[in-house]
Amino acid sequence: MFYEWLARLTDQFQPFNLFNYITFRTGGALMTAMFIAFILGPRLIDLLRIKQGRGQPIREDGPESHIVKKAGTPTMGGLLILVPVIISTLLWGNLRSPFLWTVFLVTVSFGLIGFCDDYLKVLRQNPRGLNGRLKLILEFSIAAGACYVLMLSFAPEPETFATGLAIPLLKNTWINLGLFYIPFGCLVIVAASNAVNLTDGLDGLAIVPVIIACMSLAFIAYLVGNYNFSEYLGIPFIRGGAEVTIFLGAIVGAGLGFLWYNAPPAMVFMGDTGALALGGALGSAAVAIKHEIVLAIIGGLFVLEAVSVIVQVISFRLTGKRAFRMAPIHHHFEKLGWQEPTIVIRFWIIAIVLALIGLSTLKLR
Repeated sequence: MFYEWLARLTDQFQPFNLFNYITFRTGGALMTAMFIAFILGPRLIDLLRIKQGRGQPIREDGPESHIVKKAGTPTMGGLLILVPVIISTLLWGNLRSPFLWTVFLVTVSFGLIGFCDDYLKVLRQNPRGLNGRLKLILEFSIAAGACYVLMLSFAPEPETFATGLAIPLLKNTWINLGLFYIPFGCLVIVAASNAVNLTDGLDGLAIVPVIIACMSLAFIAYLVGNYNFSEYLGIPFIRGGAEVTIFLGAIVGAGLGFLWYNAPPAMVFMGDTGALALGGALGSAAVAIKHEIVLAIIGGLFVLEAVSVIVQVISFRLTGKRAFRMAPIHHHFEKLGWQEPTIVIRFWIIAIVLALIGLSTLKLR
């Protein structure tokens, strides 16, 4: 909105030229989202606490400490992220960008799915919430639509680019997925969404790695949207792709605001409303800037959490024994006697290291 209104008035007022710079608008989106989250936080938390009464149901098979410490904490705190992100993106983004709108709508849509799930959990005090099969159908449908739009957005480029998968560490090397491009993109988006949701089990555990991943992807989005940088680094150049930077910057700002209230001991949980939306944002952003494999490195912590659940299920079905004391893996460490802050901070460190490794692939080619 600011871009549409003010950038055109540069001839009348030279400082308005700042709105033509992605970096300036990203900073503006970050600060705006963070400020809104800070202001909205206390009011929203009080409202959720009043409406939800006993708060989110706590898993009976979970760590015993959660039943005492976390019972009564309101959920749906993802609204404290989504509302600032929506407002900030609409204010600072170029609303003509198909890349921005695609990532934006995926995030909001996944957030709505998560909201319905949280609503059912709170209303019926049932930890299962929305039917799992229905949830996956909705997620894959939204992801498929997003991937199709992105594929059309790449239309001015060669077909191999539109349906291609970029290989890290190799300059201008592609695997043309052809008809499998949309299923692959769907898998990336849905997997990222649910992996973040699995990670969201301890106070502050999910939001900081999300912020780290968003900062990393925002940096990459800025580079792929700049022809000189992308040509120098040998990474895909995506005309208009840099607008995704602004959206990711808004998530970073809102995430910092949310962390203020989610830091141990948490005053609010993000719930599926936030976790599904944030994971969808990471997945769709990675597809939009053609760094899907790099996302698996940067978001390696989320991959680890998801894999631990898969291993646990397979192990139990094949052998009748559990590979971990409890899955996802952060609960395994709780069962081993690690304190919650220790697990959270060590996982943050892992997320930082993985992000640095992922970013290093931009130069090591």
